Amino acid sequence: MRFRLIGPFEIVTDEGEVRQAGTPKVSQTLALLLIRANEIVTTESLIRELWQGAAPRSALNTVQTYIHHARKLLAQEGRPAGRDPLLTLRPGGYMMRVDPEAVDIKVFERLVAQARADVRECRHESAEAALGRALDIWRGPLMVNVPTGDVLSSRIARLEEIRVRALELRIEAWAALGRQRDAIAELRVLVHDYPLNESFHGQLIAALHQAGRRAEALQAYRQMYRILWDELGLEPSGEIQRLHQEMLATPPPSSPPARRAAAGSSRRPPQRTASLGGPPPAGLAWRRPCRPELAP
Repeated sequence: MRFRLIGPFEIVTDEGEVRQAGTPKVSQTLALLLIRANEIVTTESLIRELWQGAAPRSALNTVQTYIHHARKLLAQEGRPAGRDPLLTLRPGGYMMRVDPEAVDIKVFERLVAQARADVRECRHESAEAALGRALDIWRGPLMVNVPTGDVLSSRIARLEEIRVRALELRIEAWAALGRQRDAIAELRVLVHDYPLNESFHGQLIAALHQAGRRAEALQAYRQMYRILWDELGLEPSGEIQRLHQEMLATPPPSSPPARRAAAGSSRRPPQRTASLGGPPPAGLAWRRPCRPELAP
């Protein structure tokens, strides 16, 4: 039996049949237990997830009822007789005892962690392969058919951040492997989908510049500048501003001086540098030799 939480929450039987995960409250209970597979999920966490701080007096008994229906559902979907139950009672709560390889989010996390280690050690081909498999698992927003409270929502936000990091790592791997065209095409999509992610903008600008597409790189910089200033009142980070100055200082030989001056002109509001969290923009990684001790 396998469990899919990326996209719609589904249970896949040993025969390959896809089943829905029960009623909304039962599926919500199962989803929380699976997203924390092989950990004890306290009864208090389940109550907080299911009722958002407005639990009825019967909450404990109702949770037990949902657990009972979840066990029945798992038994109906092919758990062989005599095997240890997947959903077990533990001191203070419940645990889903399941092979991590049977839960898609656990496979996703493992592959991204493997890719992180590969990038750190400059094994970029291995990293690119692992990230390709991880991102292929991502079928869409997590658990779109399950109601979510605060507990699940925080876990979903964490997984979405891991996906963004996986996308960043794949671009870094492509950069190291010289796959600029693949990276540029992907980054065009990413800066549209994540307009406030400065790392994606920086990587696109650097990739275009490295590919000799200076005019497009400058246009990408101006677009990012407008987005950051209009949305947040911030200027790009120092690293990306240095890359911009480098582009302006090294124009193509055929570029007329007047056109160079026009390309470098832009409005300059009071400087406030962007700091949006996450790793620094990886634009200059396009030119940086990979050394295991220096890899991110």
